[in-house]
Amino acid sequence: MKGEKFCVAALLIAVLFQGCSIRRFAVNRMGDALASGGSTYQSDDDVQLVGDALPFALKLMESLLEEAPRHRGLLQTACQGFATYSYVYVQREAELTAGADLRQAAALRRRAGRFYQRASRYCLRGLEVSYPRIGDKLLKEPRQAIAVVNRKRDVPLLYWSAVALGLRVSVSKNNVAMVARIPEVEALIERALALDESWSEGALHEFHVTFASAKPGSPDYDVIRKHYLRALELSGGKRAGLHVAYAEAAWLPKQNRAEFQAFLDKALAVDPDLHEKERLPNLLARQRAQWLLERLDEVVLESESQPTGEKNEK
Repeated sequence: MKGEKFCVAALLIAVLFQGCSIRRFAVNRMGDALASGGSTYQSDDDVQLVGDALPFALKLMESLLEEAPRHRGLLQTACQGFATYSYVYVQREAELTAGADLRQAAALRRRAGRFYQRASRYCLRGLEVSYPRIGDKLLKEPRQAIAVVNRKRDVPLLYWSAVALGLRVSVSKNNVAMVARIPEVEALIERALALDESWSEGALHEFHVTFASAKPGSPDYDVIRKHYLRALELSGGKRAGLHVAYAEAAWLPKQNRAEFQAFLDKALAVDPDLHEKERLPNLLARQRAQWLLERLDEVVLESESQPTGEKNEK
């Protein structure tokens, strides 16, 4: 750890005082270090500490991208960082604020949308390093455009592109132009699934479950359940967020109080300390599950009398 800190300090000095070629080398090395350091945040146990640290890290990434605009790792990490920060610390705040101040909640959703837009730009720039002008093509013919992406190493960029754009849609449901971009989200995630469906222990399948709540129209519950079960299998049941997503995608629209509550309880049963690399996401998912349980009488107006038996799935 000490050697790593010394290396970063030396690189910073090089950035400040050396010539263009050495500066670019230093920036690339720093970019590599930042792009591989996401696990530090994932394993933290203090949600507020991470929230306080992320803005500085994000602006540092943007500064480095001014010097190295085609650094794939930095572009992907900036996309992931802005999407994550916006969801956890801006969009969630909008939800918490909505009951007391609708105007403030709307302002926060607009801010979240701007961050998601920035995240999308970074991911598309990352894809365009290998696939020029794919962003423009994606707008016109999503499935045809994305078909050229053909390497497993592109899956993280495809995933985070789908996340950033999908979340932007979720905070812009009254914007017809944004809702019309759902086929782009679907094309991105379907291509990622075709390239490596088990990537990141089922994250692609979990995305399908989560995004179902953001799409207009009646959900396809069979498809949602299929993706839930596959994500559960690949993750080994260590992701609390999967259970929360399934509760909101499958049982909240059906207004099935028993099953909705059962899957939120499953999320609360996941011990964050047992899975260090998933600690922060699990803490956040447990917070959301608890918040939804506290609002149970507000979000579920009816109670289903017939159990489905799904709450015993493992």
